Amino acid sequence: MFKRSTWLHLRIPFSFFLLPVFLFAVSLTPNLNESRLLIVFAALHLFLYPASNGYNSYFDKDEESIGGLKNPPKVTKGLYYTALIFDLLALLLGSLISWEFTLMLFVYGLVSKAYSHPSIRLKKYAWWSWFIAGLFQGLFTFLMAYLGLNDFPFYVLWKPHVLVPAFLTSMILWGSYPMTQVYQHGEDSRRGDNTLSIKLGILGTFHFTAVFFMAGVLMFCWYFTENFSSKYAWIFLLALSPVLLFFLYWYLQVRKNRSNADFGRTMALNFLSALCLNAFFIYFFLDHTHILDALKL
Repeated sequence: MFKRSTWLHLRIPFSFFLLPVFLFAVSLTPNLNESRLLIVFAALHLFLYPASNGYNSYFDKDEESIGGLKNPPKVTKGLYYTALIFDLLALLLGSLISWEFTLMLFVYGLVSKAYSHPSIRLKKYAWWSWFIAGLFQGLFTFLMAYLGLNDFPFYVLWKPHVLVPAFLTSMILWGSYPMTQVYQHGEDSRRGDNTLSIKLGILGTFHFTAVFFMAGVLMFCWYFTENFSSKYAWIFLLALSPVLLFFLYWYLQVRKNRSNADFGRTMALNFLSALCLNAFFIYFFLDHTHILDALKL
């Protein structure tokens, strides 16, 4: 069960790419508690996300590069059982917080399984998979983390001051999601998965991401200006400027040669985007809570 290939397919380091959603929820948490923070982080990033990665890898049986693995090894039945064990461990950790948080972990796990399971396989439906993946990895995850971090009841999640930032996380993910598929057209087509990137085409994927991602960035700037300070909007734009520059450089390369839409550049964009967003949200948390001021004293 615990073969090297199993651990590779769990892709635990890949959780780094989803960390910005958690950090954003942390930065807006009014009742931050260290033990809850560690439990929620572990439940999501060490168990729930790896369980989803492993489960989907088991049913995809990819032979070419996938997110976080350039050369994925063959999957085994042990990967399937390990993914289920990781799901269970996430739920057990969630039970230390509340039944509401545990229920949201369970729902996320079900939806992630529907993405690749052959009886449903959301992945083969271009627009539905795009919408659901962005909704659950963004808005739903933000609400789940926020509820767990604060130990709030469900009704708090419907308040505008929680729903608006939750929606913004999905806007960013809806923009970037097709880019994660841009190098997989060949394998996805052979398997019958009509992904959104295939529908859009390689250049169309870049155009779609540029428009949707920038819309999300502008909405974040509006949010920071209206609710905190325009300073954060400008710093947010500055933090994402390396992502924009890399994206433009890569786009020009792809216009010359479509084969440049490859695994390596896709992972580089994902890593750079996650790094910049993680750095910004850490700064935002430390600054607007005045922790930075306290450290200066």
